[in-house]
Amino acid sequence: MTAALAEIMGLAETALVLFAVVFLRVGAAMAILPAFGERSVPERIRLVLALGFTAIVAPAVAPTLGPVLEGSPGYLALLGGEIVVGLLLGLAIRLFVLALQTAGAIAAQSTSLAQIFGNVIVDPQPAMAHVMIIAGLAIAVILGLHVKVVEFLVLSYRLFPAGDLPGADDLMRWGVGHVAQMFGLAFTLAAPFVIVSLLYNLSLGVINRAMPQLMVALVGAPAITLGALVLLAIALPFLLATWVAAMDGFFADPFGAF
Repeated sequence: MTAALAEIMGLAETALVLFAVVFLRVGAAMAILPAFGERSVPERIRLVLALGFTAIVAPAVAPTLGPVLEGSPGYLALLGGEIVVGLLLGLAIRLFVLALQTAGAIAAQSTSLAQIFGNVIVDPQPAMAHVMIIAGLAIAVILGLHVKVVEFLVLSYRLFPAGDLPGADDLMRWGVGHVAQMFGLAFTLAAPFVIVSLLYNLSLGVINRAMPQLMVALVGAPAITLGALVLLAIALPFLLATWVAAMDGFFADPFGAF
């Protein structure tokens, strides 16, 4: 009986170490993931979500991670490496939210709505960006963001084995390419508002040249405000569809640069 109990204790210790190592990566990623890692979500909820994701990921990566733990790795390097990799994975997905925020800021600034409709959210941003972010996160979660994140975390152990940090040169090229892609996506989403703003300002210039005595600013300000809100209501579903397609493309090939 003592031998059986000792064997059970050994298995429990191995499982606990495996769970803890996986939690390092998953917890670091969950801290900045969209929807699940928002600062508006209470810390206890985020902790429970991180434990839940760890319970799903750990059994899937156990065959890969088990031999690494049995080989007496340097636990300090393992601790630092898993946290860094987790933060990198979470930041890669967080950039999609930053793309929405940037697109909303560009759109609001182009249509003179940047200082209208103040809000009390955690991150100061125009109301248009806030609407786009909340709508995008809601759609992403409805379409299975949690499932995609789990698959992403499981597959990350193939490219970033536990205890090994990615090469600095490859990581730099991947990061720069991903950031450039997000800025391109942000401008693409804001393009309708930029085009409307350009046409609006050209029209005001023509009217001002034709009738210098007319206060075109007093006439044009309500028009651009109404036009921007109507354009947001019409274009937002198509913009979010483009954003979701870009995120799905990333999950389909997240490490293309490698």
